[in-house]
Amino acid sequence: MKNISVIGAGTMGNGIAHVFAMKGYNVSLVDISETALEKALATIDKNLSRMVAKERISEKDKATTLKNISTFSDMKKGVGKADLVVEAATENVDLKLKIFKSLDEAAPKKTILATNTSSISITKIAAVTSRPDKVIGMHFMNPVPVMKLVEVINGYATSKSVTKKIMQLSQGLGKVPVEVNDYPGFVANRILMPMINEAIYTLYESVAGVNEIDTVMKLGMAHPMGPLQLADFIGLDVCLSILNVLKDGFGNPKYAPCPLLVNMVTAGKLGRKSGEGFYSYGHGTKDWIVSKSFK
Repeated sequence: MKNISVIGAGTMGNGIAHVFAMKGYNVSLVDISETALEKALATIDKNLSRMVAKERISEKDKATTLKNISTFSDMKKGVGKADLVVEAATENVDLKLKIFKSLDEAAPKKTILATNTSSISITKIAAVTSRPDKVIGMHFMNPVPVMKLVEVINGYATSKSVTKKIMQLSQGLGKVPVEVNDYPGFVANRILMPMINEAIYTLYESVAGVNEIDTVMKLGMAHPMGPLQLADFIGLDVCLSILNVLKDGFGNPKYAPCPLLVNMVTAGKLGRKSGEGFYSYGHGTKDWIVSKSFK
């Protein structure tokens, strides 16, 4: 595989394009928004410059990486030569099904279709294509250029040869792939999201405040960031979506999202990306400034 198409130029999409391009792949970054594509290239350029400043790569490496990326607003053109497509659109099941129907029509029959979904059924996505044996999950972690893990998720019909190729490909990117099977939330979010939800319930029930909850988990459990700060980082809307997938997929009320989380998402308080969640964020900064009061 040499030609990689990435669908979606958001945070995950530009990170995935970045890591493939750094390893010498020809990357086609596809998004319906020209503005999103321009922003993605600017983000990749900025992240590469940071790597140059830290002497992790050279200026020549940066230039070569950027040269390896082409952008397209037309999906058919963007995936026409792809050996692998990695879809990294918003975590919305209807949108992903629509995209995969289009990809199945536009991409060569030999092309492997992967999704970066963090919770949605690979089998369900594969079912809208004529190549379910070539559909697989590649769940990268955020930020993609930094985080090592890739969950490689087998759908019901994913062929063993496709899984083997994606495992080897992920290793070649310098990642650590872990093969898992297709059940709601896979491994990462099946374990992580109930923990985050319980932290929100702990706040909702006034057991402790935001700082106190996160401090207990950081100092007591050696987590690099507390669950509420992590929820802000992921996006509260994404957390809510994944919890609903878990609740619906297992039919178990233990996965029901906390009412506080539902209300915050309804109010547009989505975490870092909206400037306010469990913490408030300064303009243009990724760092939390102060925790919000929920008393």
